[in-house]
Amino acid sequence: MERRVSRLAPSPTGALHLGNARTFLINWAVARNSLWELLLRVENLDGPRNKPWATQQAIDDLTWLGMDFDGPITTQAADLDPYRAAMQHLAEAGLTYPCALTRAQIEQASTAPHDNDHELRFPEHLRPVGPIADSPSAFVDEHTNYRLLVEDAVVPVTDTFAGTKQFNPFREIGDFVIWTKREQPAYQLAVVVDDHRQGVTDVVRGMDLLPSAARQQLLYGALGWPVPHWWHLPLVLGPDGRRLAKRHGDTRISYYRECGIAPQRVIGLLAWWSGVTASRVELSAEEFRQGFTIERLDARPITFSKDDEQWLCGS
Repeated sequence: MERRVSRLAPSPTGALHLGNARTFLINWAVARNSLWELLLRVENLDGPRNKPWATQQAIDDLTWLGMDFDGPITTQAADLDPYRAAMQHLAEAGLTYPCALTRAQIEQASTAPHDNDHELRFPEHLRPVGPIADSPSAFVDEHTNYRLLVEDAVVPVTDTFAGTKQFNPFREIGDFVIWTKREQPAYQLAVVVDDHRQGVTDVVRGMDLLPSAARQQLLYGALGWPVPHWWHLPLVLGPDGRRLAKRHGDTRISYYRECGIAPQRVIGLLAWWSGVTASRVELSAEEFRQGFTIERLDARPITFSKDDEQWLCGS
């Protein structure tokens, strides 16, 4: 039997909420039903945003809900050498270059705003003068941002749940940062290196990260590594149609735990959202696992309603 490995990868930048919990629970159920290994990796490289309490709270929340995992818990910041090795490979291949430009400078040089307020496209005319690929160099200054050289090409992403989607990272984001001046890898490189070194074959996460899969495929190809199976799942939204967040009230798992709400009630709501049950009824994680199949999962996003909140809180 082919060895399959997935991972739960909370980030200690804040508390887990109902949307995170639903994705993690589905990941856990698919892994356990398919006899995959399931790892727990704390993605703690976003130093300025990390909260000292968040790692243990995430572990406690997952355990309280009834999820388990295999092997020791790993943290990204514990060993940066694999990221440095990947950067050296990319630099020697002429696929990355240092870039000290600030966001303000890039904004000033851009000819048009980007559709996504959170992303700023890097214009190709800001690249170093001359063909980068013909001038390979060592990765020598960890205090500088490095960008991946991105070609103008369509990148198809084949997703187990969402189907095949087409992206063009060059037009969406341009040459994106893969190493930061904080002497750490940026998200895209860190995730690729982590998943490769941990033998992850199946990446299960939220639909908002589907464009990142295309960017990560560029890195997998540049590093000569196999691409994992992608599973991008529909999000949980607030009543305003935006991804569930603090602006929609307190939906932290720890909040429900501290209020004395039973984990079976939280699982019951997640089960109803995931096609496991026809109505909101209390369930254990094990009962969720037994009743879940990916075919039952609606491809449309879920909206956390006032009725959901009232049922969850027993009112």
